[in-house]
Amino acid sequence: MNGTDAGTQEKAADGYALAVERASGRRHPDARRRPGITLAVTSAATAVALMTYTAPMVTLSETASDLRTPLSAQAWLLNGAPLGLAALLLVGGSLADDFGRRRIFVSGTFALGLATALGALAPSTALFTLARIAQGAASAALLASSLGLIVHAYSTPQGRIRATGVWGAFVSGGIAVGPLVAGSMPSWRLAYVVLGVAALVVAGCGLRGLSESRSPRPGRTDVVGALAFAAALVALVAALTLGRDGWVRTPVVLLLAGAVLLTAVFALVERRVTTPMIDLALLRRPLFLASSVGGLFTGLAVIGLFSFLPTLLQQALGLSAISTAWLFLLWSGMSFVVALLARHLGGRLSHRHQMVVGFVLHAAGTLGMLGAVGSGSWTRLLPGLLVAGVGSGLLNAALPLLAVDSVPVARAAMGSGAQQSFRYLGSCAGVALTIALTASAHDMAGGANEAMVVSAGLALVAALGMALLRERGRAASN
Repeated sequence: MNGTDAGTQEKAADGYALAVERASGRRHPDARRRPGITLAVTSAATAVALMTYTAPMVTLSETASDLRTPLSAQAWLLNGAPLGLAALLLVGGSLADDFGRRRIFVSGTFALGLATALGALAPSTALFTLARIAQGAASAALLASSLGLIVHAYSTPQGRIRATGVWGAFVSGGIAVGPLVAGSMPSWRLAYVVLGVAALVVAGCGLRGLSESRSPRPGRTDVVGALAFAAALVALVAALTLGRDGWVRTPVVLLLAGAVLLTAVFALVERRVTTPMIDLALLRRPLFLASSVGGLFTGLAVIGLFSFLPTLLQQALGLSAISTAWLFLLWSGMSFVVALLARHLGGRLSHRHQMVVGFVLHAAGTLGMLGAVGSGSWTRLLPGLLVAGVGSGLLNAALPLLAVDSVPVARAAMGSGAQQSFRYLGSCAGVALTIALTASAHDMAGGANEAMVVSAGLALVAALGMALLRERGRAASN
């Protein structure tokens, strides 16, 4: 890039910052002068949110025993947080753009700390699940607003690529550290207390170190659309979770019908309001569609399998929580390193190609783990975990960039919320599917193999779909 181009971009960025300041009614002289602080605080909060998300993965057996949770209800212990995330991520993104990204970010991080601490005190499965849903809702607010804050802080495309690459790496880092924290504590309750305090500390840092920004668009928040969307996702996730005990039961059928009806209401509302929560016309954009489909299949194929895999390893191989966490670190740690380094691929591999490669590597790594659970040896898992970790890192690095690039700059938080809504909706379905496959098999090893094959198959379908979507996008533009 030459100096003229850089200067033009800086002027455009300054114009956008001024518009934001005017829309918010407040002046922030340092609005674009402290990008490092913005990146540090948002990345730290993202890591804590993902730590609370993954902490139960290695303590599920202990938590279920303590809360006297039957096997049929254990999916709720894992699906509570993704339910809150899926239901409110898009809402959180819209609220952040309209009411202030700093305000929503700090509120969400503070709420995450309180919800996590309350989860440590939960005496029953129902109350723990409610605390997990609250964790997910709070995480939705901070995750959706994080990318909006980063886009506002970094004025050039190159800066945003580097910043979102670091942010994506901290997604993987949180996934990696969460099980280690939970597994190293004397009890799962103490782990929740520690994570809750960490979230409160980061909220304080955000209150002092972040500058406010919001979208300059006129209009009011789409409250009716937000409620319809959240209710539709709650109904769908509840149906997917309950469906493992039978898909033709009355509650499941009613929940699925309710999800379809509420989705139709949401679409109707979005077409009629002047400032929709999500512009449905964006679904005709190949880039936005790629972001949404990529998020959905990342949750369905990747998160769904690896959320329940630690529990399978503990039960089949007799591993302790901390041993499982260290083994899990091979996957999540590799994902962190790759996501951090993937920003250097910007000029060599497009984001969509990066996702195709990521899904293929996840499939290869997962298929490489076939038979490992029944072998009685954890060493059989090592090659597959490392390969799948590389794939996960590529996905985590590409998805936030796609989310930002697929929408106008002023709606960055909305783009982030949309992609992540699909991601955690997919994870809810993936967890329910994995548990259903392992529970219905004749033995645990056979169920684990079935779950791995299904996960690999879904990843390959996603890779093919992303590749074909790109070609369709070209054809449409010609």
